[in-house]
Amino acid sequence: MELILWRHAEAEEGDGSLPDGKRRLTARGEKQAKKVALWLQRNLPRKRTVLVSPADRTQQTAHALELPYEIEPRVGTGACAGDLLKAAGWPDRDGTVLIVGHQPTLGRVAALLLAGEEADWAVKKGGVWWFAGRERDGATQTVLRAVINPDFA
Repeated sequence: MELILWRHAEAEEGDGSLPDGKRRLTARGEKQAKKVALWLQRNLPRKRTVLVSPADRTQQTAHALELPYEIEPRVGTGACAGDLLKAAGWPDRDGTVLIVGHQPTLGRVAALLLAGEEADWAVKKGGVWWFAGRERDGATQTVLRAVINPDFA
């Protein structure tokens, strides 16, 4: 299985006048999303599932990919690392799952997969972390395949 974590691109600041889930991408965020989406379009396998948080900013980010996606509450703003991994089916699902979600959950998932415990790792706005799971000597291993930020996509 492959798991791709994509943090939503730059969004409006939360000032309390707008519910968090209604925050939208800024003009810069729209450019970030399009740039990373082009990189993903060139590299995503054909067999894939795209799961997106219910928040507007994540749906806008996913929309730049121009592929069908499913809205998945378990990867929303209040998600924990375990919820996200269960939604993805990690590590047993066939194919590739791309999740468009939020900090700090994405960073915590990355830390859990690579270091074996949750920690507050930073995932840049619009950034992608691509993992693969594999079996070696009867144990599941996690391989970091790529980390892409909008500046380098």
